Amino acid sequence: MRNDHVTLRSTAVFDLLAPRTPAVPVKVELRYDTRDPYAVVAAFRTGRAGWVEWVYARDLLADGLLADAGDGDVRIRPSVEDPESVLIELSSPSGHAVFEASAQELADFLDRTYDVVLPGNEHLWVNVDDALTHLIPNDLA
Repeated sequence: MRNDHVTLRSTAVFDLLAPRTPAVPVKVELRYDTRDPYAVVAAFRTGRAGWVEWVYARDLLADGLLADAGDGDVRIRPSVEDPESVLIELSSPSGHAVFEASAQELADFLDRTYDVVLPGNEHLWVNVDDALTHLIPNDLA
């Protein structure tokens, strides 16, 4: 486990797509933290209410830049209509949204994460004892 933790942040604008309406720009903060080296966080600005965060695998983002990826709540795929864009589809019990984002911006962010933690080396950053402490209730420990 490494102790020199790093958090990367990048701001982007994704277009919220909806049928028969113009795209709505949404401010998004992308984050990568070596304390959770397998994950990427996308925090969506929701107006005055604050932010909604989605956490998904860094590998899912990488795969989605090249081909249709994901089969759960988060799906990412290149846009058929615009090769410069990627579609990010989010589903939850409270709703469904599709965003269009710049493939280059996402690739640049992903490259920055690889500069910090190479793919395949994520395990070097994981503290198993800390992870178990967060999973096991205090009264059982």
